Amino acid sequence: QVQLVESGGGLVQPGGSLRLSCAASGFTFGTYWMYWVRQAPGKGLEWVSAINTRGLTYYSDSVKGRFTISRDNAKNTLHLQMNSLKSEDTAVYYCAKPALPHTMVVASTITDFGSWGQGTQVTVSS
Repeated sequence: QVQLVESGGGLVQPGGSLRLSCAASGFTFGTYWMYWVRQAPGKGLEWVSAINTRGLTYYSDSVKGRFTISRDNAKNTLHLQMNSLKSEDTAVYYCAKPALPHTMVVASTITDFGSWGQGTQVTVSS
């Protein structure tokens, strides 16, 4: 049974930092592209970052230079280091994986992914 469990969200002031983690189980973690996506209240799903099976990383323009995605295949864990946070980063952040290994997903909704976690709330406010 696939499980993705996010943690690390919270309330932070603008300019602050948070580190999100996603604990994965029930599948061969190292063979899957992994994603962070987010959804703000009243808005659609936004792709944030991805990391492929070789560790190559990809970022949306809105977070490039501020966020860093990483993975630890030995610990089946995905991370998102978020620095210089802005109010517009406020959202629920989800860890997600494709349905198939070694495949990339272009998603417009969370259900385009094979599996996703319960989400963790990030609120950036003074």
